[in-house]
Amino acid sequence: MASSEQLPTFKPLFQVPTFKSLGLDPPAGFHDESSSVYLAGNSLGLMPKATRQALADELDAWGARGVESHFNHPGEGAGKTSWVDIDLPLVQPLAKLVGATEKEVAAMGTLTSNLNALLTSFYKPSGKRTKIMFERHAFPSDYYAFLNMVKLHGYDESHLIQLAVAPGKHYLETEEIIEVIEKEGDEIAVICFPGVQYYTGQFFKIPEITAAAQKKGIVVGWDLAHAVGNVPLKLHEWNVDFAVWCSYKYLNSGPGGIAGIFVHERHTKNNSKVNYPPRLAGWWGNNAAERFKMLEVFDPINSALSYRQSNPSVIDCVALKSSLDVFELAGGLDNLRKTSVSLTGCLLRLLKGSKYYIEDPSDNASLGFKILTPCEESERGCQLSVLFQPHDDDRSKNVMEQVNEYLHKHAIICDERRPDVIRIAPTPLYNTLEDVRVVVKRIVEALDELSRS
Repeated sequence: MASSEQLPTFKPLFQVPTFKSLGLDPPAGFHDESSSVYLAGNSLGLMPKATRQALADELDAWGARGVESHFNHPGEGAGKTSWVDIDLPLVQPLAKLVGATEKEVAAMGTLTSNLNALLTSFYKPSGKRTKIMFERHAFPSDYYAFLNMVKLHGYDESHLIQLAVAPGKHYLETEEIIEVIEKEGDEIAVICFPGVQYYTGQFFKIPEITAAAQKKGIVVGWDLAHAVGNVPLKLHEWNVDFAVWCSYKYLNSGPGGIAGIFVHERHTKNNSKVNYPPRLAGWWGNNAAERFKMLEVFDPINSALSYRQSNPSVIDCVALKSSLDVFELAGGLDNLRKTSVSLTGCLLRLLKGSKYYIEDPSDNASLGFKILTPCEESERGCQLSVLFQPHDDDRSKNVMEQVNEYLHKHAIICDERRPDVIRIAPTPLYNTLEDVRVVVKRIVEALDELSRS
């Protein structure tokens, strides 16, 4: 196994919480400014140190020139962008991250608002083809979007096809998904799965599922909230119709940061004043040369930018840009993926080597944990989802809750998902093999304490 020194890290470029900043009393061997072990980038990425100055620069521009910074930014000669085009520098790096052409991506809105916007355009029920297919136990926000989309068209919940994980398994097999597509595809209008499942960490086989669905005439979309910035994507090559993502997880844009969309260029290349797919529209999707003429003619841009509705938040855009600059410095996602595979592979080996690892899926009584995430590296990203047992409805006695509390006392920040799962996500931009070793050591310590009580 490689040492932590042999894996590249960009941790010095990020602000890492400390015992003091977390409000924790450091145990023996630590002090107030000892760094935490932050393994929750799948929930909220760390702040790049450059973000603070990037935001300050835009506040200075607002103060110095007010509205004129839309077209005459005081820092334009020093690489700053006037606000009217503030999102455009994001297009090229986002396109690289998702494997798209620059005509296929836009930074806009928020994850679920974008999902609703693209469903409005791409969900076109007709005849018996009325259903939306997705996974049971999808992130609740996605479920609400799918449910209300069919209801807006006058249908009920019976027009949702939800694929459930088979008994005794932790995740959906690709073959199971394709089998349902083959069986029920003539009634399905849209399929929308997560690129990486938020709870289990499964990386779905996007090209295989997309091809199988499109062969049956189905429009295919993907929710990439947990995939973008985490795993390599080739959306253009895979012929995906549309995709949406947020940017505050692996893209480190800050809480509630600006999201993004992908729309394959075949859907926008023929846009014109008289020919375009109807959508939720606004002036920022209109021909930029005509935008401020205030004409009552919608002339959509020949790219995914045509799906923008309103001018984006300047602060959100520059926050995301400061993180995308780090991805560029790191050599892109292909380089980071190599580090990620090493980190999560090490985590998997150490967990499976623990005396508390439970391999028998039918054993729900022993003290310890199971791993929900696929063990095959091509079927996972950074995240491993660890299921602790046995379960107790009393949270003060529940194993997961007690382990998570022990980790937090030692400034190890993971992400709990009740009732029994802790999600651990070694992120290649700022986590190391030492972080991985520490979290496993602390998990074993916590379980040792419980075994003695």
